Amino acid sequence: MSSLSRWALLIALSVALCVLFLSIHLPAAVLLGCMIAGILNSFREGRIAVPTPLFLIAQGVIGCLIARSLNPELLSGAFERWPLFAFSVLAVVGTSTALGWLLMRGRLLPGTTAVWGLAPGAASVMMLMSSQHDADERLVALMQYLRVALVTMAASAVSHIWMNTAPVPVPEVVWFPPVAWPALAGTLAIAIIGSLAAPRLGIQAGGLLVPMILAAAFQATGMLTIELPPSVLAGSYVLVGWTIGLRFTRPILRHAARALPCVLASILALIIVCMGFAALLVKVAHIDPLTAYLATSPGGADSVAIIAAASNVDRPFVMAMQMSRFLVVLFFGPALARFVAGLSSTSD
Repeated sequence: MSSLSRWALLIALSVALCVLFLSIHLPAAVLLGCMIAGILNSFREGRIAVPTPLFLIAQGVIGCLIARSLNPELLSGAFERWPLFAFSVLAVVGTSTALGWLLMRGRLLPGTTAVWGLAPGAASVMMLMSSQHDADERLVALMQYLRVALVTMAASAVSHIWMNTAPVPVPEVVWFPPVAWPALAGTLAIAIIGSLAAPRLGIQAGGLLVPMILAAAFQATGMLTIELPPSVLAGSYVLVGWTIGLRFTRPILRHAARALPCVLASILALIIVCMGFAALLVKVAHIDPLTAYLATSPGGADSVAIIAAASNVDRPFVMAMQMSRFLVVLFFGPALARFVAGLSSTSD
């Protein structure tokens, strides 16, 4: 089969899976659909790959997406209640790291894959950063999105049963809304220039971090309003999904299947422990139960945001907690992964 035929097959599979996943409101539907299409395509003879510059630019767009959430209002809420935020964030991150260490000790996953796979941050970001830190980003992607799916289902169930609310409505995606073209041009310029310059600067995961820092700085000074319509984000998710999926091989998938029972058990253990932290917030800080649960929910921040928006909860508190934890994992995740890897090697 020629390269052109393989690309045509990949695109057809991606469209079919994305339409299916979007119709059932699956979290990260576009990224997951393209990643699975890439995995299926990788079984065939001959290989294709996304050009590295396009992959870097996709990382830059995701970096700008993160920067858009780093507004002063959200950060000030975290500073005002910093002891509560510090305890909750460190408790969840510590639990996920401990579970990752247990999987590493069992030699179930290579390198620091288990630590990154269970990191309670934005799934796409953890996946992108993991390959720079002795982890297999393919297995990290599998773990992260399995966790996102389970956490989302659990949060939806708790929202419906615990607080006796109506089922959470899922808003329709407007793929081509009215766009502020100067803001979009500025955002894309930062994503493209920052991501392509990052490798020359020698910064690990720089394709993501450099545009994120630049976009956040321009936004904070009022020089830029970050504009990212769903169609642009979807294009980035397509490139990231294909890049990860096409790197899978049959041996990698067999390894993942063997480790799946332990991975599932660790994800469920993380969810249960976080429920315990939520109960502690209710008792000690007198926060309402659903707000506490959604705030400590381990990941899936975009899905949690949708559930929070449709529920009677303290939404700024929930999102400030989610973003605070994400920033801790983003900036301290590499050091944590190295520390846990060192512990594992010295205890052998």
